[in-house]
Amino acid sequence: MSKRDYYEVLGVAKNVSDADLKKAFKRMAMKYHPDRSPDDSEAEEKFKEAKEAYDILADAQKRAAYDQFGHAGVDSSMGGGPGAAGSGNFSDIFGDVFSDIFGGGGGRGGGQRAYRGADLRYKLDLDLEEAVAGTTVKIRVPVMTACDECGGSGAKKGTTPTSCTTCGGQGQVRMQQGFFSVQQSCPRCHGTGKMITDPCGKCQGQGRVKETKTLSVKVPAGVDTGDRIRLSGEGEAGEFGGPAGDLYVETHVRDHAIFTREDSNLYCEMPISFVTAAMGGELEVPTLEGKVKLKVPAETQSGKLFRLRGKGVKPVRGGPVGDLMCRVAVETPVNLTAKQKELLTEFEQTLTDAQDRHNPRSKNWLDGVKKFFEGVKF
Repeated sequence: MSKRDYYEVLGVAKNVSDADLKKAFKRMAMKYHPDRSPDDSEAEEKFKEAKEAYDILADAQKRAAYDQFGHAGVDSSMGGGPGAAGSGNFSDIFGDVFSDIFGGGGGRGGGQRAYRGADLRYKLDLDLEEAVAGTTVKIRVPVMTACDECGGSGAKKGTTPTSCTTCGGQGQVRMQQGFFSVQQSCPRCHGTGKMITDPCGKCQGQGRVKETKTLSVKVPAGVDTGDRIRLSGEGEAGEFGGPAGDLYVETHVRDHAIFTREDSNLYCEMPISFVTAAMGGELEVPTLEGKVKLKVPAETQSGKLFRLRGKGVKPVRGGPVGDLMCRVAVETPVNLTAKQKELLTEFEQTLTDAQDRHNPRSKNWLDGVKKFFEGVKF
């Protein structure tokens, strides 16, 4: 039975790069891996076919011979050169392609591997004024830092870690599963490749200790709830000399007694008296920069919005300064005296006599209600 073209088996072009070739083989191997389909003989055959194709094409000498002579150039039974298919050790190929899947990623070289420290998150509560104007605050963060006694090695001062006797300092061990070889992290040294026979007394061999750091955080103007400030290298210390992680300070703006914020705009509710709403007047309105005068025109209705341009927030990511939106709320008087009630009754009578002119919205609403009931059949 004639063999399929190796490039066709892996689904790649003849000019495929080594990296793309490896990716193609990885996809095929994961799809037809015998452990995934133990009773599927067809999948096993496809896996073997993909392995054979990768054995040849991953080797520059074998690939050149195959490109020139086809299968005859690499088949030992047909007088091919030393690059015969299947002559390579698949466990090496597996370790190279899949080491990251089965706990690898440390390379084939020996020695202790370093691990990057974890990133941390800190929630910072701010007043609205601080968030809008910007500020600098000091925070205290519990964090794992490199042990100063052993320099982060985990070994007692004056001693050094030794190579792991189980993996020979490689950090990886291979387990045979039938014809398939699996590479995984060494269970004894947990992939570090080193053993600490005399641990540091301060960190108990961990290379890190828990401490509380005091940091100064510069909060830029315009931040809002959910914004994050990244402090590079202020996270947890890495293991075995690895780089530290980052600290992400997430801002949370407290509720304000007067203002609410929507993007770059501020909103506030402004109570005014019935007389001011009817006759107009001038009010003092608070802003984050101080008081300003606002002229309220006569016959202002409850709910009307007044815009004070440029009195909002300048966004932290740039853009124009927002506005302050003042919403009018006409306040109904309470705790009236008998005299006040008498005056309001007389005033109400004058409005009723000319309702169309003084209360147009009320008149239109009542007309609408009347038409509605006239059209309803009970």
